[in-house]
Amino acid sequence: MNAPAEKITSPVETIRAYHAELRAIRRDIHAHPELAFQENRTSQLVADQLAAWGIEVHRGLAKTGLVGIVHGAKSSSGRAVGLRADMDCLPMHETNNIPHKSTHAGRMHACGHDGHTTMLLGAARYLQETRNFDGTAYLIFQPAEEGGGGGKRMVEEGLFERFPANEVYALHNWPGLPPGQMAVRPGPVMAATDEIVITVRGTGGHAAMPHLTVDPVVITAQVISALQTIASRNASPLDSIVISVCSMETSQTGVFNVIPESVKLIGTVRSFRPQTRELAEARIKEITTGIAEAMGGSAQIEYKRGYPSTINTEREAVFAAQVGAQVFGKNNVFTDAEPTMGGEDFSYMLQARPGAYVFLGQGGGPNNCYLHNPGYDFNDEVIPLGAGYLAALIEASLPLK
Repeated sequence: MNAPAEKITSPVETIRAYHAELRAIRRDIHAHPELAFQENRTSQLVADQLAAWGIEVHRGLAKTGLVGIVHGAKSSSGRAVGLRADMDCLPMHETNNIPHKSTHAGRMHACGHDGHTTMLLGAARYLQETRNFDGTAYLIFQPAEEGGGGGKRMVEEGLFERFPANEVYALHNWPGLPPGQMAVRPGPVMAATDEIVITVRGTGGHAAMPHLTVDPVVITAQVISALQTIASRNASPLDSIVISVCSMETSQTGVFNVIPESVKLIGTVRSFRPQTRELAEARIKEITTGIAEAMGGSAQIEYKRGYPSTINTEREAVFAAQVGAQVFGKNNVFTDAEPTMGGEDFSYMLQARPGAYVFLGQGGGPNNCYLHNPGYDFNDEVIPLGAGYLAALIEASLPLK
């Protein structure tokens, strides 16, 4: 059982003593971003830093992933807790004019994974130096969160068999909350992220003689509108689902008087409940095929399932909030924040072990930007807060008697 929240002591102030060192690490990672499964430099930096602090390091999971192990002052509990941070960047061009700007065109840390990695390093150093817990802390540095499914691959390659954590936690910076605040709740917190690719085919021809064609553009227009009825007329009004068509490409472009042979649509489907996900897939196929055939054309639908919904287990979410209340103050912990339709591959770890995904306030950051913005930069002032919170989760989960 976890310790009562009132016994938690915040490590934040201790970690502030080496804030400058952690800030330098974060900015070095920011300046050298690496894409999914290519985090070779970042992984080496993390491994070297952990080893320098005397922490046992295991490499090779999911290609560039690694796990550090810190043993508490005692091991009588027989329990272990995992903490996870992601390391990869996004394929974006950074527009910031800062000393630690990305040195690689077309790559940048626009989601704060550089900060997540650094905060877990800060927690690692603190835990190694204090060992104020009974059990084992597994520090999981994961590659390829941004669409690569690194979390899934780590689990499939035996993460929890080799490092048998009883529960697992992760946090993500959140510009929508100011520094010193956090949000966590039981149940779904992030959506399942699926991709749709629809190809509508007709019969092309002269735009002045549309009666001699089967116009796939007109068919596609009907399909796009009809897909929105899944949310408004098929799913429960109390459920949440988003179907967004984000791209449309015709087989013939740049000519004003030619009706094309086909139109390709690319979009995304976001949902929380498995039943809603099943409903969306079935109805997209039925609606698209039905409309295309009724108008004389045909349609091919690819429904690609991405990350499942990120679902916090109740006990661990409540406990994470209790720890947060001790670190940040009760009034700075929100347990009723709305879930987000973004996706996370920490979901695979939560399918394998109980745990919780926490949103850590960072404010607008230096440039007042939200996530995935080319002007985004992680707010270094929250490094001790996040690192201290992660360390507090270990100490509270594995209390010394």
